[in-house]
Amino acid sequence: MKPVTALLGTGFTLASLLGATHGGPRSPALPQAPSSDDGHARAIIDFENDLIPLFTKVGCNTGGCHGAAIGRGGFHLSLLGGNPSKDYETIVHEFSGRRINLTRHDESLLLTKPTGIVSHGGKQILSEDGEGATVLRSWIEQGAPFTKQRELKSLTITPQVQALEAVDSSVSLKATARYVDGSERDVTRWTVFEAEDASAVSIDEHLAHATVKRRGRHIIVARYLDQVIPIELFVPLGDEAVDLSLEPRHSFIDDEILRTLEDLRVRPSAMADDATFHRRVVLDLTGRLPTPEEVDSYVANGASKKREQLVDRLLATDAFVDLWAMRLGRLLRLRSQQDKNKATITPKAVRTYHAWISDGLRKGTGYDELARALLTGTGNTEEVGPAGFYNSTEDPLLQTEFMTEVFLGTRMRCANCHNHPLDKWTQDDFHGLTAIFAKVTRGTTVSLSPLGKAIHPQTGQPARMRVPGERFLPEDLKDGRAALAEWVTSKENSYFAKAIVNRLWQTMMGRGLVEPVDDFRATNPATHPALLDRLARDFVANGFDLRHTLKEIAMSAVYARSSKATPSNACDDRYYSHTIKRPLEPAVLADAISDVTGVSDRYGDEPLGTRAVQLSDASIRSDALDILGRCARGGSCEGAPAPTGALPRKLHLFNGELLNARISNPDSRLQTMLRAGTAPQDIVREHYRIALGRRPSSDEAAFWQEQVARATSNDERSAALEDFVWGLLSCSEFQTNH
Repeated sequence: MKPVTALLGTGFTLASLLGATHGGPRSPALPQAPSSDDGHARAIIDFENDLIPLFTKVGCNTGGCHGAAIGRGGFHLSLLGGNPSKDYETIVHEFSGRRINLTRHDESLLLTKPTGIVSHGGKQILSEDGEGATVLRSWIEQGAPFTKQRELKSLTITPQVQALEAVDSSVSLKATARYVDGSERDVTRWTVFEAEDASAVSIDEHLAHATVKRRGRHIIVARYLDQVIPIELFVPLGDEAVDLSLEPRHSFIDDEILRTLEDLRVRPSAMADDATFHRRVVLDLTGRLPTPEEVDSYVANGASKKREQLVDRLLATDAFVDLWAMRLGRLLRLRSQQDKNKATITPKAVRTYHAWISDGLRKGTGYDELARALLTGTGNTEEVGPAGFYNSTEDPLLQTEFMTEVFLGTRMRCANCHNHPLDKWTQDDFHGLTAIFAKVTRGTTVSLSPLGKAIHPQTGQPARMRVPGERFLPEDLKDGRAALAEWVTSKENSYFAKAIVNRLWQTMMGRGLVEPVDDFRATNPATHPALLDRLARDFVANGFDLRHTLKEIAMSAVYARSSKATPSNACDDRYYSHTIKRPLEPAVLADAISDVTGVSDRYGDEPLGTRAVQLSDASIRSDALDILGRCARGGSCEGAPAPTGALPRKLHLFNGELLNARISNPDSRLQTMLRAGTAPQDIVREHYRIALGRRPSSDEAAFWQEQVARATSNDERSAALEDFVWGLLSCSEFQTNH
């Protein structure tokens, strides 16, 4: 390669090599590509489109290396190349440009460290004569310019969805970059392919081959520059094709679920019996155990539309309002707070907020209208319910995280420090939202503070208010919340509708179509994307009506399936071939225990007989709810509960006052029946019907009859029946909806 003095003769000057250009990063001028020794023109290395992908491919700008928040070894790159201009300044000009040697190219630290010529904490990541080192060397030889010859428009991965026949099958991956000027090129070798579960999919980065090691659906994330694309590979769970054309179908929900099960070659379980379905839907929609009389009436009903009639009746009850007000209150983090270091939230303010939510549910107010009122709420929180939305967090930054999780189902917090590595959100988006919320004061009275501002960490200057992913708001605008509310609740904003219907689906079905439910992003695709799209469109088309979507789910055949898995679908944990057993929420379980034992619990200073699901404030004292694992609502309460429950809960249920004190209470159902001389078999039958919504099987009845028959005195007989009630309240069938 020609020495630097020869390059000066081709139009370069020493000043141009070391100086700055106007309007961008300081870069040597580069009027034409240098020539190689054989006289042929050499391609100009594009810093943004060639080097940034190289740094990502070999791991230089990842969070575990120089892309970490504080960098590594004094060298700090933007995470995954999110800020190429800043990276260029760091590489070429930081520390007097010591990382680049324009006269002795091969001595540049940017080349000698990754190739292992000079000691490098990250060890050798490039071979001296490999393609990566060649690209780096060529760029330095060209004068280390900041070049961007084209603007990336999109990245296409083929295949993006691929069905494979068997375990250990492989597929070749290809990445094609398309640019604004209409050109395209194969960038497979510079695209990072990473399996979501490395134990399920192995990837040969050199050949861009993916090999599936386990049956099921698996995700690979492909990354090139700021483009992040999910790839879905799946191997059927079954060996033989299944024909599900005769399975019951009540709506598009069943069509989509059965289509996926056919692809996976999984046959669904049978439908649940009437008593099981009745208990399930009553608990899901009202949070109550059905009475024996209600169960008997439903089972005996021969009407063809009895399911629809039941669902409609449940949706119209006060119990529905109580339960779903509690669930929305948990989502919105309703709680009183008396802390001199934080904004005071009075119990009266929480009651007002909860009453406003309940009133909206009772009237059937659209979810979009509720969200708009919350986002724009101001006033005295003890008088104006939605104003309490701004007291759910302590500052504008946390309000941004909270709002995007609740209404968009996305974790935008990553964009606080850098552009989101797994989604489209930028720092401008995050701090633009924070700037909107910075103009709101918190406390007993929520009001507008036009002088409020948020500092953008990249510039050190006040951030401009911004509708994320869309536009900056006018600088003279005093309050950006109306514009934000309009965007959030727009029919075109798919995040809003998808986030709430996904939560409704998780509540009714035990698992979100996107899981976790507050982590929507391209790299976390839905298990049934077409179903999620259709649910969201249907929700919008029906006026953002929560009851409408809940009814659609409750009326589907998939909701009514048995929870008993078959040998062929036992390994399915996300495709709804059988109903997922769900632990009862702490408040619902607490009320169920009260209903079965006949002994109400007392919650703080609330009147005796108040149900746990009716509590407006998570700060109301309750040992029972604490034992059962209620969320304190200081942060997000989302995420599927652990199937085994917390250890303290288990210990209390095994041998604690939570159950024992109520079972032995003189006013309990059991003790009342014993005093009345009720036959043991009738006591067993009645408790089964109340707790489980069914009669005991012949084997169960015989077992308990034998246990009681062993008693030689009234005290022993009473003790045996107390053990029976304890066993019933401790069993999985009682503590789950199934």
